[in-house]
Amino acid sequence: MDAVRVALLREVLAGTEWLGATRRFAGTLRGSVVAHGGGLLLVGTPAYEPWHLAAHLADEAAWSGTPELAPTLVRHHARPSDPAHLAVGPGRIEAAGRGETLLVVAPEEPAELLERVHGARRAGVKVLALGAGGGELAAMAHDTLAVPESAELDLDSVQHLVSAAAGENGGGGSPRGRRGFRDRLSRLAEILTAPPATPW
Repeated sequence: MDAVRVALLREVLAGTEWLGATRRFAGTLRGSVVAHGGGLLLVGTPAYEPWHLAAHLADEAAWSGTPELAPTLVRHHARPSDPAHLAVGPGRIEAAGRGETLLVVAPEEPAELLERVHGARRAGVKVLALGAGGGELAAMAHDTLAVPESAELDLDSVQHLVSAAAGENGGGGSPRGRRGFRDRLSRLAEILTAPPATPW
């Protein structure tokens, strides 16, 4: 249903600035991670963890043949007993260095998060931010996509658009482009509209 939702969102948003803005930001994200061979860290706030964006970027990485898009989700409350892919704590941001990209999704800006982001930037990490905009995070980030509370879209919808566009921004070098997305959407529509199998 995510592919359908993205297609519908794009249709509704045709003619607005959102499509261009999300594609531009996604292009920056993709360009950063592909240029350095990966190293994408994704972090939210203690109150907002971007689980869905992590999953969508991992899917897009697989579908587009761009493994660099698969992020490491950094969690504020990670425990050593968590599964490995969920056990990465904030210390990973402090250990990040040149060539890595930090994507911050933050509806608010806790001081502790800002300190870690500032330290990562000083260490040479490229910082990208999705959030309300206009705060300290936007000033620290190399690129930002502002989603103010008054916007027509919520932060979750913007994340769907960004992740889908990141998987499509490969141009001629990607095995999947605009046609691939339409093919997947068409296949999904066939599955969703097919009559149920007759039980025997």
